[in-house]
Amino acid sequence: MIEIICTNNGERRNYPQGTTLQQVAADMGLTGEPVYAAYVNNKLQELDFALFNPYIVEFIGFKHPEGKRMYDRSLSFVLYKAVHDIFPGKKLKIEHSISNGYYCEIEGVDSVSVDQVVEIDSRMREIISLDLPFIRKRMLAEDAIKLFDEMGYHEKAQLLKTRAHLYSSVYYLDDVMDYFYGCLLPSTGYLKVFSIDKYYDGMLLRAPFRDNPNAVAELELQDKMFDVLHEFKKWGRILNISYMSNINQCIDDGSIGELIKISEALQEKKLAQIADMIATRQPQPRLVLLSGPSSSGKTTTANKLAIQLKVAGFNPVTLSLDNYFVDREKTPRDENGDYDFEALEALDIPYLNNDLNQLFAGKTIDVPKFSFKDGKRFFDGEKMKLDANSIIIAEGIHALNPKLTAHIDDSLKFRVYVSALTTLSLDNHNRIPTTDTRLIRRIVRDYRYRGYSAKDTIDRWPSVRRGEDKHIFPNQERADIMFNTAMVYETGVLKRYVEPILQQVPPNCTAYREALRLLKFLSYVKPIPDNEIPPTSILREFLGGSSFKY
Repeated sequence: MIEIICTNNGERRNYPQGTTLQQVAADMGLTGEPVYAAYVNNKLQELDFALFNPYIVEFIGFKHPEGKRMYDRSLSFVLYKAVHDIFPGKKLKIEHSISNGYYCEIEGVDSVSVDQVVEIDSRMREIISLDLPFIRKRMLAEDAIKLFDEMGYHEKAQLLKTRAHLYSSVYYLDDVMDYFYGCLLPSTGYLKVFSIDKYYDGMLLRAPFRDNPNAVAELELQDKMFDVLHEFKKWGRILNISYMSNINQCIDDGSIGELIKISEALQEKKLAQIADMIATRQPQPRLVLLSGPSSSGKTTTANKLAIQLKVAGFNPVTLSLDNYFVDREKTPRDENGDYDFEALEALDIPYLNNDLNQLFAGKTIDVPKFSFKDGKRFFDGEKMKLDANSIIIAEGIHALNPKLTAHIDDSLKFRVYVSALTTLSLDNHNRIPTTDTRLIRRIVRDYRYRGYSAKDTIDRWPSVRRGEDKHIFPNQERADIMFNTAMVYETGVLKRYVEPILQQVPPNCTAYREALRLLKFLSYVKPIPDNEIPPTSILREFLGGSSFKY
């Protein structure tokens, strides 16, 4: 008999060795949402996992972040099965997240029709109604590689070769086989809530939203976001870089240096185009508002854009929104009674708007400063006045919120949204989440420059994400232009820095779960030295060695 401690209800019970997690969950009588899997000593296991030692177990369902990933992953497999059945010989490609869903295309089909989407939807619902099991099989990696090569999924085969493990786990759904770098649900019967719709030339697959497993996430049109993702996808195809295995191949054949140079040049070209857009717009903008989520490289982007604006004939000046905080006693508080520095009301909006209008009228202002130590505004004698060629760059999380600059003429504003929008995938069915790219960047930066451990950063990440959902993402489509700071090669460079940091996370804390997930993802990536990355690169904001001051 072994003792199992269940953190969901705080109970300790003894079970015979070999008891499965599914049997324990049933015996514990857990109520509420369906159980998907469990963390066993902080390692995620599927419900068929057999217990042979004492364990601390936490069962999870849809509302847990990993439960949501399992749902989405399993739903993607059902879509793959449906496309396989309806379009024999055609390949499903899950491109990227957009509009609260996942944009998908079928290779060899120029534009999926509405009737075809309806047929796919019907087949998916049939597969789900049959409650077919997702069967995991462990096999020699060389056998899995051979099978995927025979199926024509060469990018999956190459990915497994890169990882260089002796054994690999593959999944079967009826007569189709696939590989995922995370767990799946027990069966298709768990996937009753979803939607698939015609979207551009492909389809949009939507699962339930994080907080409500009973309703599909609302479709939000994000045309500008789609355009920038599509642009980078085209660049990737030009470079023959669509999957992580393509990057690994560049490392092996010695062409990674050229890829780094081309990636950096493409970003510089895009920033030059943005500067030209600002220069040619009439009436002439006087205020560039720049916003984006955490670790998207906003500060470096602002600096690089300022250089391009100088080339275009402007005299750019920076106005820090951090200097317009209200005094501490006027700062709003959140639901826990703590100061909410991310709230729009934490900024003195009337004071900011008055200063901006004074500047645009040709007057001189005393530039405010803010002491975070004292929680007070102060002045140190710095003044600002604009000349005929001056243009202000203001960067912050609320920069695109229309309430921030409500008293400024819209014709004077140019809005830029910045984010690290990853377009690279591990393979056709395993996309790389943009949030993972930003989290890895932040872990490296926090450790190197702020004295935070990976555990500290991982623990705070959910709060950061909530702030982004509330303050940043709702305003992203207001941008005049979106700028993608993701580099196709960056994961290999960051791997060398972040792996030792993640390995320091102790196994007895919940952050260990996320550290393991990220380490598994990084196991598919070959390391890349950073000696060819220029000092003006956005990545230098996180790695060090930048020629910009932060």
